[in-house]
Amino acid sequence: MIMIHFGAFLFVGAPGLAGNLANLVGLASLAWAGMLFTWAAVPYRNRRSSLAIFLALVTVSALYLAILVFGPAGAPALNLVAPLFGALPLAIALAVVRRFNHPLRWTLVSLYLVLSVFLVSAQNRGPNGAAIAVNALFFTVYLGCAIQFWHAYPRATTGAFITIAGFFAWASVFIVGPFLGSYFPGIHLESEMWNLPKYVVAVGMILLLLEDQIEHNKYLALHDELTGLPNRRLFQDRLATTLERSRRSGSQTALLLIDLDDFKQVNDSVGHHVGDELLKRVGAMFLGRIRRSDTVARTGGDEFSVILEEPMSRADAVRVGRSLSQLLEEPFEVNGHTVHVGASVGIAVFPDDASDAESLCIAADLRMYAGKHAAKAKGAAEPQRPFRPGSVPAPEPRTGLQLAE
Repeated sequence: MIMIHFGAFLFVGAPGLAGNLANLVGLASLAWAGMLFTWAAVPYRNRRSSLAIFLALVTVSALYLAILVFGPAGAPALNLVAPLFGALPLAIALAVVRRFNHPLRWTLVSLYLVLSVFLVSAQNRGPNGAAIAVNALFFTVYLGCAIQFWHAYPRATTGAFITIAGFFAWASVFIVGPFLGSYFPGIHLESEMWNLPKYVVAVGMILLLLEDQIEHNKYLALHDELTGLPNRRLFQDRLATTLERSRRSGSQTALLLIDLDDFKQVNDSVGHHVGDELLKRVGAMFLGRIRRSDTVARTGGDEFSVILEEPMSRADAVRVGRSLSQLLEEPFEVNGHTVHVGASVGIAVFPDDASDAESLCIAADLRMYAGKHAAKAKGAAEPQRPFRPGSVPAPEPRTGLQLAE
């Protein structure tokens, strides 16, 4: 829209209809650019009422600008169209207020109600009335952009600050310019100065993209891409921090290592896509069962680690381990397949079982594998159950919980 605005204004000086049409296209595209951005910046833009308000404002602005450009000065039709800037958004917001209500919407509606009142009072004020009306319209549109963007990016970063400041400067152009022209006609500023806020906004948005990419890269460096859980790197950092707090307070911290039994059989029999979906579900189930102060991490292909912070005793850790392993006793329905998995759990408690993070992990790992091997030895003496197509047989329960008690 901004490019169309610049392109159309190259032909504003053309005589007759061509010049007027170029003027209308240039003005309308500038207004639509701000309205499009305002609509795109709201968190509820996918709602039909939001789209209806956007289309109403786009239509009314095009009609209003067309009357200003092609109609006679002070055309009576302006008095009919100007109130629609506030009336239509208000009517749509009220029609759906019981189903949807958001402070940001009412801020926008209030902004255009004020615009309607101002246009009705200013648009017929002599030869300058039309110019005042156009500047008021653009000021409202880009002030709305600044407010919506401020709400969308409430963060203290360089990109957000530059973009928001750029939008406020863009809106102020439509006040400062007429003010200087009326009271300080001797001051002349080149057109590039008035277009500068557009470029400030563009630079700010580029910085925002870079900031978002950096944050995303940081997230990927510390989280498992499949499950979204902390990865081994973040897990080790949190474990070290938790143990340091435990040392200072003299409390206990428990570490649980949970290994899914026969997970390779799931991948081999029904495919890796089923295995990936299973890991997502297991991670979500574990995350929903522990406290918010605790940590669930994916530290291996089919291995999860849980840090249980204070207050925590060995008996508490055992109860949590049993609770998590019981979550896997029921079969999972994944992409049309019935999948059975079990878990081997190893528990180690700081400072009773180890005095540092590495030793604590080793202790939990040894207990987990001791339980796994004991269950395998027991299962080897029992007859194998038949495998049915479309399902993965349930493994025998394998737990190292008794070793931690």
